[in-house]
Amino acid sequence: MGKVAIFGAAGPIGRFVGTELDRRGIPFRAVGRTLGKLQAAFGNLRQAELVAADLSDAGGATQAARGADTIIYTLGVTYNEFALYPKLMQVAVDATVAAGVGRFVLVTGVYPYGIPQTQKVAETHPRVPVSIKGRLRKEQEDILMAAGGRGALRHLVVRLPDFYGPYADNSLANPIFRAALAAKTANWLGPVSTPHEFVFVPDAGPVIVELASRDDCYGEVWHFAGPGEITALGFIQKVYQAAGREPKFRSAGRSMLRVLGWFNPLMRELPEMLYLQETPVLLDDEKLRRKLGQVHKTTYDEGIEITLDWMRKG
Repeated sequence: MGKVAIFGAAGPIGRFVGTELDRRGIPFRAVGRTLGKLQAAFGNLRQAELVAADLSDAGGATQAARGADTIIYTLGVTYNEFALYPKLMQVAVDATVAAGVGRFVLVTGVYPYGIPQTQKVAETHPRVPVSIKGRLRKEQEDILMAAGGRGALRHLVVRLPDFYGPYADNSLANPIFRAALAAKTANWLGPVSTPHEFVFVPDAGPVIVELASRDDCYGEVWHFAGPGEITALGFIQKVYQAAGREPKFRSAGRSMLRVLGWFNPLMRELPEMLYLQETPVLLDDEKLRRKLGQVHKTTYDEGIEITLDWMRKG
């Protein structure tokens, strides 16, 4: 891969991508807005170069990309900032091209698929978003794919389901762990009895790096699914049992979210995403497993124990 620059490195995916690059002895540049967060995440890794940069700024992004051979883009924003996704991607793609970087890896999610048309969703599934956030995520992808289509760079897209684990506190699942440890009631969005899947975030780093290292994986989309289907209720029960607590939860539907949205801007953003709980997108990653062979997927029981231990120590 040559030298890698991780854009959005201090987030949970970026952290474990950096850990895997360091394990392989691959030099990388960890790029984020705050130097302190980068130092906390990568300060002890021998292969890491830390660069604080504003990735919404063309000059800062170009400087951060210069000298790299591959960009791995793991930058995330909060729910009420989704309009930034296409804008930030355009800046990143332009910076990549201006800096002469040849390869770009985007790590993203399932929002662009909309309501699934098949029980399991493969990479060939049409992207028909049914939410504003899905349309913005699709627009983000389209900017990268267009650049790849005109030969400006080589691109690769990795899709993940919801994730959980160390440092993933902005995820849908991690607040369940916090609630269980505090003997409080967990909150969930939508029904708890439909199938779901979660990927343990440390598992994603090695898969992303392996895909990024292979020339024949570019120009394509790749799925990395969780270790199996589980209902939200089943996941909540496992977390509370591992924490030594009786499970307690409440589920918010559209009506409750609309009321909460009068007082909380974040709650206002959630009703349009309820379809993901009502008609879940379950990823088919057979293509990835055919290419890479056996990939490690931490079981829910093991991942839950590791996450609880990390929270207890933190």
